[in-house]
Amino acid sequence: MWTYIAIAIGGIAGCWARYAMTNLVQAIYGREFPYATLSINLLGSFLMGFLFIETLERLTVSPAVRTGILTGVIGGFTTFSTFEMETLLLAEQGAGFKALLYVLLSVGLGFLGAFGGAYIARNL
Repeated sequence: MWTYIAIAIGGIAGCWARYAMTNLVQAIYGREFPYATLSINLLGSFLMGFLFIETLERLTVSPAVRTGILTGVIGGFTTFSTFEMETLLLAEQGAGFKALLYVLLSVGLGFLGAFGGAYIARNL
């Protein structure tokens, strides 16, 4: 039961953080390219890699809290379904190059973010 509560609380925090970051990034860079979702996915990938290792190897946290952080907060913060929809819309609008660039940047840099977060957590 505590795990579900931790996920729910974390999910609320992650969704609020995603909404705030979306508004901030779009205010700065506009909506011509999905910079907000890209930056959220990259930061979320880094945080997932970092916090996964930290809460597994260094920090002592309960399984419920760990799941609340990783599944709730990070899961609520990242926006893969939005990423997929924005890619589809770019492709349907005839912006095939932008769609491909978005996929390559998101997946490639997202992997580097997860790897970098895990590396830093292991080598602090």
